[in-house]
Amino acid sequence: MRIDVYSDFVCPFCYIGKRRLELALEQFSNKDKVTITYKSYELDPNAEVNAGKNIHELLAGKYGMSVEKARQSNENLANQAAELGLTYRFDTMQHTNTFDAHRLAKYADKQGKGKEMTERLLQAYFTDSLHIADNETLTKLAGEVGLDKDAVRDVLESSDFAKAVRGDEKEAQQIGVQGVPFFVFNEKYAVSGAQPPEVFSEVIEKVWEEENEQPTLQTLNPKKSETTYCTGDGCDVDSE
Repeated sequence: MRIDVYSDFVCPFCYIGKRRLELALEQFSNKDKVTITYKSYELDPNAEVNAGKNIHELLAGKYGMSVEKARQSNENLANQAAELGLTYRFDTMQHTNTFDAHRLAKYADKQGKGKEMTERLLQAYFTDSLHIADNETLTKLAGEVGLDKDAVRDVLESSDFAKAVRGDEKEAQQIGVQGVPFFVFNEKYAVSGAQPPEVFSEVIEKVWEEENEQPTLQTLNPKKSETTYCTGDGCDVDSE
């Protein structure tokens, strides 16, 4: 089974959804036959590298609410994350543009470290309050998951993997992704949002059953017809 996950590194529900999917897969008896591929999606492609405002102020301005209400909303999100063992530190998060982080994730995936890099970038932003558009920060994070730092610097200082990121985003647009996280199972079934683990479990079981059920033949002979057939005892003609 293949699961494609469209997500962004500054999307709080993406980290929550990722963990809930993982919890569902832990209960799946065929989890060793599941491949997860993370796809690039920028919530705000025009986001500034250095926002100049804290996350509460940015949220308040975007949705036309008070800073206090934005702070309360973020606190509720942090509580949801905590239930999954995740720590969200909204007060010190450094909101930024995620294009280079996505390019790095694409490079990491090519090196067989895509899942590790995705997890590290999410943790870096939500828990460690790191600036994930800063090249030195990205290089350090890449080294932590086992990537060659010099090679990573070369990637970040070039335009490498830009087409791969844009390709994912174009693909998302073509299939109707309007928000993330967005999960696609076997390129046939879609789940939108950070659903509870039991919802993911239900979908996983359904997709697995449908994709692996053994085909059965149905006899379509008309009832009133001459039928010729052979068995191990010989050939007969049965005429009504």
